Amino acid sequence: MAGRWDDRWAGYAASKPLAAKGGIATSKTRGAMADTWWSKRFVDVLESFGLGGRMTRGRAYARKGQVLSLDVAAGLLTAKVQGSRPTPYAVTVRIVVPSLKQWTKIDDALRSRMGYAARLLAGEVPNDLEDVFSAAGSALFPTRWTDLHATCSCPDWGDPCKHQAAVLYVFADQLDRDPWRLLAWHGRSRDDILALFAGHGPTGDNAVDIAPWWPLRPGAGPAPGALSIAIFPTGEPAIPTHAVLTRLGELDVTANGSPVVDLLREAYRSA
Repeated sequence: MAGRWDDRWAGYAASKPLAAKGGIATSKTRGAMADTWWSKRFVDVLESFGLGGRMTRGRAYARKGQVLSLDVAAGLLTAKVQGSRPTPYAVTVRIVVPSLKQWTKIDDALRSRMGYAARLLAGEVPNDLEDVFSAAGSALFPTRWTDLHATCSCPDWGDPCKHQAAVLYVFADQLDRDPWRLLAWHGRSRDDILALFAGHGPTGDNAVDIAPWWPLRPGAGPAPGALSIAIFPTGEPAIPTHAVLTRLGELDVTANGSPVVDLLREAYRSA
């Protein structure tokens, strides 16, 4: 169990940040910082490290909108945070992304169950995705603070400083609405993941688009590119409907008031 952070500067009066204009305030102004299980998991992990008052001050920064920008790339978060000085501080948070070998195992697991893509398209993270990463020898969430390699241009020697903590809380808040950002941080874009499911069959007249009507979590952003079910041309063996739906897995999701599995069954029958 991680020891509690020794906040050596706790006796000093906290500096007051300058008012930020156009900052990214979290959607939660009080209480819990996360709604969905994956965002809660990320916040719980952060708060389990025993990092003291810096996380508390970082949470206050996040709620006030002191984080001016936050960009996500493979293995890297980059952000600007308005502190007590006129020039915003530059923050980076790095993680080790899965290796090519590890991603191959993850991709195989994702491809084996179309339900993973369906849930992601619905704005959800599959409950067992963390296990998929673990089985590949990687981690979907950090397990200790040293898994995160964070830097900040502020003069505070604390690790983490409140600016780094603020960025992580804002990232957690964004994950509630857009779980694809979690995968993007690990090195896979939405298009990369969808290509696992849409890129192995015929296209054009030989495919049926099923993604355009899929319900996205409110605020999750624009609808992704269409996910296609391949329809094999005459002369090639068709995949039995029951086999396809078995691969899809159990989905407690509806679209236009009907169970998704029933809609897919009808789509395959028509095809």
